[in-house]
Order: sequence, then structure tokens, then C-alpha cells
Amino acid sequence: MLGITRERVRQLEKSVMHTLKAAVERGTIGDVTEFESRVITLLEANGQVARVTELTKQLSPTADREEQARVAFLCQLCPNLVVISENDNFYNSVGIRKVHDENTIKKLVAQLIETIKQLGEPKDIAVIAKTAKIEDPAQAAALTSTSKQLATLNGRWGLIKWPMVNPKNIRDKIYVILKENGKHMHFNEISKAIKQSDFRRKDVTTQAVHNELIKDKRFVLVGRGIYALKEWGYSKGTVADIIAEVLKQAGEPLHRDEIVKRVLKSRFVKETTILLNLQGKPQFKRVAKATYALAE
Repeated sequence: MLGITRERVRQLEKSVMHTLKAAVERGTIGDVTEFESRVITLLEANGQVARVTELTKQLSPTADREEQARVAFLCQLCPNLVVISENDNFYNSVGIRKVHDENTIKKLVAQLIETIKQLGEPKDIAVIAKTAKIEDPAQAAALTSTSKQLATLNGRWGLIKWPMVNPKNIRDKIYVILKENGKHMHFNEISKAIKQSDFRRKDVTTQAVHNELIKDKRFVLVGRGIYALKEWGYSKGTVADIIAEVLKQAGEPLHRDEIVKRVLKSRFVKETTILLNLQGKPQFKRVAKATYALAE
């Protein structure tokens, strides 16, 4: 529309920014100096660095994308602030120049990422900070929040690709709920827990949750509508399959009470269900009073 190239636009923009920054440093644009002071106060209270989106929420009642652009622009004019441009690895972020320059911030974030990789699972920021030899956990949290390679959920930080901190689908959300609960749950309970969680998208139906529990190999049916994680040592199979495995591992006939006791360690069913399988399935035979073995 103006008859100039993109390169010329970049040249003009660079020239204008240079002129504005010089004016701010001379103190001739008082509003920017006042803005800088407010931003530094906020950063000092929040780990010395923050994403522009978070800064905008504290500076403006609207905090929409246009307001975020204004905040980012003004931060670029402030001589005592350092701005990290958004790219594949970082969110648009701002720090206090006297504390960190851009290279130092990126170096510390890389250090935190490497520490989290070594830990191998999501951890509280205090643990991560201590392992990474960063004294202030608040500063470590602020630094991690600038990285697109990291995510947080339920107070723990991990790699963005880890379902425990960044569940992308219903299956991942089910996994997080079971992992956090630490024990088996009914699919109705899982569905309710997802709806009450801090997940970004949590509007799920009970039927959808049940379908994913059935399809995903990470989950094992251990009772009527009750599921557990396979990694907890559970294996797929019917009650009869579990009885057969118990007898096979024993290598000898077992009393029905002992069979029930062992089956109940991995299946949450009624004792009568186990006894009916013992008495009604052809793969089991009674070899003595209330004592059973695998059939030939």
C-alpha cells in the first residue's frame, strides 16, 4: 500500500525504536519511566522474570491480546528491562536487566530443562531448584514459566511432552487422575475427578471416559467398572485368568481361601465371584476338600 519493501519497514521500525529508547533514557518520556518502575516492582515480587501475558494480567484489567502487545512494546523501550522475543522455545518474556541479561536467562532455563530431564518425572519446583543449584525456588519457577519446553500441573513441573503435566487427550487425563489418586477408581469417579480438575479442557462424558479406559493398554479392569494402572503391577484378564495365574505361580494345589486371598490382591471383586469361577470353570479341578489345582 505504501510502495515500500518489508526490509524498508524493518529499517524504519528499528530507527523509530532507537529514537524512542534514546528519549526514554534522557527522561523526556516520563510515562515510560513510570511504567518501567511498576514493571520492575512486579518482577521483583515474582522471581525477577515473567511472561508478558502474566505481566499484562497484573498491569491491566482487560489483559487481551492488544493490551499484551502494548505491554511488550513499552517493555522494549525500557533501558532497565530485558525482553525475550517469542520463538519456538520461549514465550515473549521480560526480566530485570541488572539481574539477568537475555543470554543468562536462556542459559538458566536450559539448565532447568536439563535438570528436569535428569529427574525423569515431574517434581515440585523446590526440588528442581535445589538440584539445579538455584537458591530461590520462586526465581526457578519464573524462569521455567518462560520456556515452551516445560509445563506445570498440580504444583509440579515437567517436560511439555509428559502427560502428567500436559495431558492432551482424555486418555492422558485419565492417567493423571489415577496416578494422582494412587489407587484404583471406578470410571464414574474418574469422570467426576476430570470435571473438577485444573485441566484446560475438562468437559468430558462418562461414556467417553469408559471407552478410553477400555481401549488404552495403560489401564487394567480390576473390578466391576473399576480400573487401575498397569504399571502398578496389574495384568489384564478375567477372574478365571487370575486364578489360573495364581495356581500356576504356586506350582501346587491351594485351598480355596488362599486362592481368594491371592486373587483379591489384584482384583476387586466379591469372594463369591472367585468361588463360582473355581467351581464352574473347566480349567480348575478339586483335588481335595476345598482345595483346587489346574486341570491337565
